[in-house]
Amino acid sequence: MKAETLAQLNAERAARRPALVVTDMASGEQRLVKAKDIAADELSGELDRHLRMGKSGMVEVNGRKLFITVHAPTAKLVMIGAVHISQALAPMARALDYDVTVVDPRTAFASPERFPDIPLIAEWPDVALPQLNVDPYTAFVALTHDPKIDDPALTHALERKCFYIGALGSRKTHAKRIERLKQQGVSEPALARIHAPIGLAIGAVSPAEIAVAIMAEITATLRMPKDAAAAKVKEPA
Repeated sequence: MKAETLAQLNAERAARRPALVVTDMASGEQRLVKAKDIAADELSGELDRHLRMGKSGMVEVNGRKLFITVHAPTAKLVMIGAVHISQALAPMARALDYDVTVVDPRTAFASPERFPDIPLIAEWPDVALPQLNVDPYTAFVALTHDPKIDDPALTHALERKCFYIGALGSRKTHAKRIERLKQQGVSEPALARIHAPIGLAIGAVSPAEIAVAIMAEITATLRMPKDAAAAKVKEPA
């Protein structure tokens, strides 16, 4: 790889922005495609598919064999609320290679005994979240049912453009949440990004089942085309 290409790639990786390297297998020529440039690239469909799946691979285009190497940041999962659902969700996300952090100012809930080997921040969201560098490769779930904790956390996640934002609660609860956030100046397009009721509609009842539904929806949002992921049916969680 040329030094200039490597320098550009390292800059994207340092900024936690995905990038892809396209190698012509016949000539050895390489070029870097930044995530922001995928839509305008001649290989946009293949580049988008490989990036969504997080897998490198060979493609053949107009008789040329090309190898697409995916460089994507490790996804994060930030959970607001050290609740029973979080206890089930944390190990699932860790098994899928997410960097997991739990935030809850209630120290009775945010304890190492309840979350062994999971980073905990027993602070209010306005103190805890800035240090986590929440970004577009972060999945963000609000699970406390307490507006004093969930609302500022959701606002932060929307501002940082997390790829997934979900909030626990029924449709009625979410409608009240939407009104509160509107009064705080959050726009309609931003509010529409919140997945609520949270999780895929699988008839989940127990905390573990709800955690499965949430992790499935996060995965669908990350891996599936946006229109397909948006078409998933919702139900109260």
